[in-house]
Amino acid sequence: MSEEFEVKGPHEEVLEGGEEGRSFNNRLAVMTAVMATIGALLSYEASVTLGEAILLKNEASIKKTEASDQWNFYQAKSNKQNLAELAAKLTTGKDRDVSNNDALRYVAEKDEIKKKAEALEKLSHDADEHSEQHMHSHHRWATGTTALQIAISLAAIALLTRRKWLQYASLTCAAVGVIFGMIAWLGF
Repeated sequence: MSEEFEVKGPHEEVLEGGEEGRSFNNRLAVMTAVMATIGALLSYEASVTLGEAILLKNEASIKKTEASDQWNFYQAKSNKQNLAELAAKLTTGKDRDVSNNDALRYVAEKDEIKKKAEALEKLSHDADEHSEQHMHSHHRWATGTTALQIAISLAAIALLTRRKWLQYASLTCAAVGVIFGMIAWLGF
């Protein structure tokens, strides 16, 4: 008369929940796999755009430093020009001519240095702008990734609780993630 009873826990009941339960489980499993794949792609793109933003920000800093160096060089030439002009005022004859020629040479050199410094500042500004664009794109990719991660979590909870509304909430979060991914991909 010993009959054995098998007591199943809620998790086992979900996994063995009959034909309807298997269909629900299978749909959620496929949905979760698709969301994980899309999430991995969005995460990859987020990493790429972040790396690009960092490289461009670094380039902007380097160009800004080079421009600063050129402006310092420009200032040194201005000082030399001022000294040459002062020497021209204080001297006569051949020394005055040499000092005037030096002053004129420093003016010409300063113009070249100024052009280089301004070009480097423009390069720095452009790299900064591109970095900001990549950071903006990175935030879109990262938001899409986060929405898909939330969707996967909701799908897991829906699987355990067998609540249809959680499945729909998961699909909604996944759609939001995909929309953010599309926005990032299109460059908005």
